[in-house]
Amino acid sequence: MYNTTQPDPVRLEIFKNLYQFIAEQMGIVLQNTAASVNIKERLDFSCAIFDSSGLLVANAPHIPVHLGSMSESVRSLINDVGDTIKPGNVYLSNNPYNGGTHLPDVTAITPVFLGTNIGNKNNIPSPIFYVASRGHQADIGGITPGSMPPHSTTILEEGIIFDNFLLVQEGEFQETAIRNYLLNHPYPSRNPDQNIADFKAQIAANERGVQELLKMVEQYGLETVKLYMQFVQDNAEESVRRAIDVLKDGSFIYEMDSGAKIEVNVKINRETRSAKIDFTGTSAQLNSNFNAPKAVTQAAVLYVFRTLVDDNIPLNAGCLKPLEIIIPQGCMLNPTYPAAVVAGNVETSQTIVDALYGALGVMAASQGTMNNFTFGNQKYQYYETICGGSGAGINFDGTDGVHTHMTNSRLTDPEVLETRYPVQVESFGLRSHSGGKGKYCGGDGVIRRIKFLEPMTANILSGHRLVPPFGLNGAEAGKIGRNWVQRQNGTEEILGSTATVEMQPGDIFVIETPGGGGCG
Repeated sequence: MYNTTQPDPVRLEIFKNLYQFIAEQMGIVLQNTAASVNIKERLDFSCAIFDSSGLLVANAPHIPVHLGSMSESVRSLINDVGDTIKPGNVYLSNNPYNGGTHLPDVTAITPVFLGTNIGNKNNIPSPIFYVASRGHQADIGGITPGSMPPHSTTILEEGIIFDNFLLVQEGEFQETAIRNYLLNHPYPSRNPDQNIADFKAQIAANERGVQELLKMVEQYGLETVKLYMQFVQDNAEESVRRAIDVLKDGSFIYEMDSGAKIEVNVKINRETRSAKIDFTGTSAQLNSNFNAPKAVTQAAVLYVFRTLVDDNIPLNAGCLKPLEIIIPQGCMLNPTYPAAVVAGNVETSQTIVDALYGALGVMAASQGTMNNFTFGNQKYQYYETICGGSGAGINFDGTDGVHTHMTNSRLTDPEVLETRYPVQVESFGLRSHSGGKGKYCGGDGVIRRIKFLEPMTANILSGHRLVPPFGLNGAEAGKIGRNWVQRQNGTEEILGSTATVEMQPGDIFVIETPGGGGCG
């Protein structure tokens, strides 16, 4: 029998990699079986495994904003329907007030059972683990195609909410129920067939995770697998405490294009080797959709502290243990239902990260936006996030044209984009001299020009079109981004940070993304 108080270092390394490997396997299945460009080409998805109480154990290095918040979705499932969970069930969840991020990010959660596992008094076995995959749906309803409306004011205008919806019941796929649910809404889904195909891919990805975990249990025994799940979390906790040991107190106020501000105060406690991250003073919840659900705010904090760790650890629940996070209820980082949140997940999450790096004095602001670009009509719906410059740090330059921080997705290959949609990539290149100058320079943004061949509605949800990404220690800020449309007749139409615009054949949508701030 193994020591149950101290992990064996070799075994710890093996298990740490095994858990991560399972999540990576799930991701490969999801990518191979998905139908949408969003999941298949842009890789806008995340997979992870959780212990029996819904705490994150390990994930593949997918999308940070998904990974830090998925555990909330799993825990909400356990709290809401825990005593009715049966083998063969799969649940769908995307409610931002229950661990979700924004409505297009739909999570499929599968409980893992052991054949002989006798559970509660009704003799229903209890799950030994959970696996989950979250994928960004190309359209989940709402007031604009692509479900990223720039001007939504309530969550209902953003699409369809799933709250632990039973997608597979004891092995039976609930196709009629899910189709009715997607269509029976004030703003129904525009492409239920594609939603259903992607949900099936998520079920398949989860099934791979289930099989791999059960194989692991067969090889090492349930007790050992559970024990090392705890050890892996403990190890991550210790790694974060070591990172905290070298940090100093700090605070930062970060203003956004809308005038809203994020205020953060970080206090380091040397004795307990812990940090208190306090967002008191942040703007109250907004009438716009830049409110970030609490799960997103936590994911951003978790991401920052994970990046300060040099060790190769999986992001997991242990990383949160040394952190006390204070987010006043009703502020823009912890809004109350039914506040709109679609941009909070993609835009405000980036601002939180930069504000934290600013408070810790570690790194200048990156482009601080995902430059969310959607276009579509009843037939086509497409969504992409566009790269920009990353911020310089105290001993390194920023990177040009890269997805920064909370987004980690690809851009669709031009060939695929032009085959699947009636558009052309007119040009796509670096935006030189857009990074802030300093001892270390910020990275440059990019310029992306998309020409439309059919009438469509285009939407942009972005930030740093008015406020430049800050430089650190006296260095220059990065250049602000610009959104504009070049009409076929040669006229130019300048757009704000968030805009909806009707595109006609021959019109070109131009997005110039911000550069990162310099340092020193």
